[in-house]
Amino acid sequence: MTATDAPSNVRIEDGVLRIAVSTAANGTSLDVDGLADATAALRDLDADVRAVLLVGDGGNFCAGGNVHAFAAAENRSEYVGQIASAFHEFVRALDATTLPVVAAVHGWAAGAGMSIVCLSDIAIGGTSTKLRPAYPSIGYTPDGGMSWTLPRIVGASRAREILLTDAVLGADEAVRLGLLSRIVEDDQVQDEALRVARTLAAGPTTSYTGIKTLLAGSRATSLSEQLDAETASIAAAADTPTGREGVDAFVEKRRPDWSSVRDA
Repeated sequence: MTATDAPSNVRIEDGVLRIAVSTAANGTSLDVDGLADATAALRDLDADVRAVLLVGDGGNFCAGGNVHAFAAAENRSEYVGQIASAFHEFVRALDATTLPVVAAVHGWAAGAGMSIVCLSDIAIGGTSTKLRPAYPSIGYTPDGGMSWTLPRIVGASRAREILLTDAVLGADEAVRLGLLSRIVEDDQVQDEALRVARTLAAGPTTSYTGIKTLLAGSRATSLSEQLDAETASIAAAADTPTGREGVDAFVEKRRPDWSSVRDA
């Protein structure tokens, strides 16, 4: 997929795959119609893409599912199940990418929006940013992997409290808990997240791939197994163009030129 043929909710620029997870047209609820395009873009990454940026095109990052559409469905169970299935294909593709994932979390990140924040590597929030599970407020249960990611971020006990009480988390609390990486002024969220994504896109991509692969593998390994994986990974990295450029630049007291080894 190239920048010229990408759908409207997906854009590639400066090595960054920008995905709008919500749109102003649907009240900043989850952009269901765009999920398939976003999933395809993640699974069939353009060769020039080296980082992913998640944004909301409206006043909020993502206010969750479209509750009005839930209410209007002839068969609510079937409709919601279809939405969740499509959303979860996007979640699987996002979780599987070894590229850095940055989220520009402005306004509300509720329900599915909060689930997406939990999946990002770096989440930049604003002073007015708020997160909320939102599922209990309509009598639903979590989707988007929140019942899996949230306990791993904040701990099992805190996750139970947040989900059961449908807690509204302000930006400061979200940073303290590790849901947001840091806070900037509200009008700087998108620009700062884009800056971070571009910086990562210009960095040592194979190193990032190795880091994310190790982190993903640690979910199901013992410490001893993880140490073996780290040994294999760092030894392999030492003989890659990226690894050689990084070490040579350090010894030569110069800034690494990652662009010179990107396609090597």
